[in-house]
Amino acid sequence: MGGDLGPSEVVEAVKLVLSSGEAIDPIVLVGDQAVLEPLLVNAGLKGHAGISILHASEVITMEDKPLRAIARKKDSSMVRCFNLLKEGQAAVIVSAGNTGALMAGGKLIVGSMDGVERPALAPAIPRENGSFVLIDAGANPTSEAMHLLHNAIMGSNYFRAVLGSEAPRVGLLTIGTEEGKGTPLTNEAHELLKKINGVINYIGPVEGFQVFRDHVDVLVCDGFVGNSLLKSWESMARFIKNLLAEEIKRNPLRIAGYVLAKGAFDAMKERLNPDRYGGAPLLGVRGNILKAHGSSNRYAWASAIRAAEKIIQHDLYHRIEQDVARAHTLLAAPTNGNAVK
Repeated sequence: MGGDLGPSEVVEAVKLVLSSGEAIDPIVLVGDQAVLEPLLVNAGLKGHAGISILHASEVITMEDKPLRAIARKKDSSMVRCFNLLKEGQAAVIVSAGNTGALMAGGKLIVGSMDGVERPALAPAIPRENGSFVLIDAGANPTSEAMHLLHNAIMGSNYFRAVLGSEAPRVGLLTIGTEEGKGTPLTNEAHELLKKINGVINYIGPVEGFQVFRDHVDVLVCDGFVGNSLLKSWESMARFIKNLLAEEIKRNPLRIAGYVLAKGAFDAMKERLNPDRYGGAPLLGVRGNILKAHGSSNRYAWASAIRAAEKIIQHDLYHRIEQDVARAHTLLAAPTNGNAVK
């Protein structure tokens, strides 16, 4: 109910996915039944065995203060979703609503995953020959080394689930690849990540100029750096798009060239399209939560639903939990008479 384009786009996305013949687990639409039922009728989905409605009389808006909204709007669609996840009646939440409320409810109602202190956001970003997962993209502006280790494990598992590689390359974002060249946080995290190689495929420190090459699949950083990188990339993508449009329009010859090369421009636009993956998971809570873009249209919603299905098939939450436990066991093992505490 909280997306910018309203629930009609959600219903149309469900129609897109179900009409494609893909194997999708049952979908529960959580929101105002009086609004949702007519939309299902118009879409020809009324009575479909794979869809049900859970009525929620309230909506958490983008203007609501997250903690206050979670506490006061007990019958909101978002809080209802949290309870479904907590009670095991849903495997994944997909929401395009208030990000702060989604993060607050994930921690307070659903709870943190065993062994993980802080959740993290992990969007997929285009690079050469595919995409990489950025974690954390802003959930925690300040972090400790152990939080970055958890980010590496969570991001690696998400990449396996949604993007398909069994051994994604995990890199730690810093200012140099030489040992000791970084902040105290990145240096400490680097030493920890080396000790859990095998749980993850750690390739070491990664510099900024390597990020958009086919060099790393999971880029680990704290939320301050990650959010800055994400917004810089989004700004640069818009700048390049506007610059191309401006330069093409400068003379008729360029316009003619654009017509001839339109297929290449369309392909580039599709690769840079944030709708491809539908959003970013909030990893590290006691369940699976996928944060869709607030401005998601039906195609972005459909991508999010497909990503949610992959998360279910991969059993993402339990695999992360198992890998976190393995990593803690490795870190606790004595090394030259010492163990990490």
